[in-house]
Amino acid sequence: MHPALLINQTGLAVQEHHLMAAAHNLANVSTHGFKRNRAVVVDQFYRELREAGAQADAQNLLPSGMQLGTGARVEGMQRLFTMGNVENTSQALDMAIIGPGFFQVQQPDGTSAYTRNGQFQLSADGQLVTAAGIPLEPSIIIPAGSSTVTVSSDGVVSVSMPGVVQPQVAGQLSLVNFTNPMGLRAMGGNLFVETEASGSPIEGVAGLGGMGALRQYALESSNVEVVEELVNLIMIQRAYEMNARAIDTSDKMLEFLVRHV
Repeated sequence: MHPALLINQTGLAVQEHHLMAAAHNLANVSTHGFKRNRAVVVDQFYRELREAGAQADAQNLLPSGMQLGTGARVEGMQRLFTMGNVENTSQALDMAIIGPGFFQVQQPDGTSAYTRNGQFQLSADGQLVTAAGIPLEPSIIIPAGSSTVTVSSDGVVSVSMPGVVQPQVAGQLSLVNFTNPMGLRAMGGNLFVETEASGSPIEGVAGLGGMGALRQYALESSNVEVVEELVNLIMIQRAYEMNARAIDTSDKMLEFLVRHV
């Protein structure tokens, strides 16, 4: 079999991964707190036909070697945690993190998960929860009958009660960050969980110690740039066509050899 067939087959596989990443990004262009993905591609191993520096003769060395590549492969999918645009809303329980950090929530099995989506709601007992009903950690309870809810930039949650002049503190929101956020595992539902690669969670107060500040009545939109993804789709299509054309050329060369040799 002609080596170019196998080499260009790896090129087609790489472009398919690029296409899946772009499709996933575009599908989540309106998902709050979503972080775009990109494929990390590396070249594959080489066949060494002639080693650089080997003896050309008794007195001379070869100035260059001869290596034949075997194509490319996808080494991994990288999640880019750049900041998305901040959209103003009219909901008091909407919060955006301006800078690094994650909200911490407690999953049904008792383990912690992390999210950038600050679109919170109230449960039947007044607890702050995600749209899926997963409670924030530490727990924040909004008393029944509260007229207004105020969240400061450092995460202090205050409520105003009818007939009471002084606002009451309902709790303190904390944020969590990681040494390597790219190492987090996406679980779907805008949730991430820690891995060995991400490191242990570092909890802190919003706006302090490198944590982002909180902004109430706002949500962080997806960091997907639609125009950029559409341009990427064009480049992916062209690269796929070139690899397919190379396979077709290799096929014709093999056909010529079969017919004339």
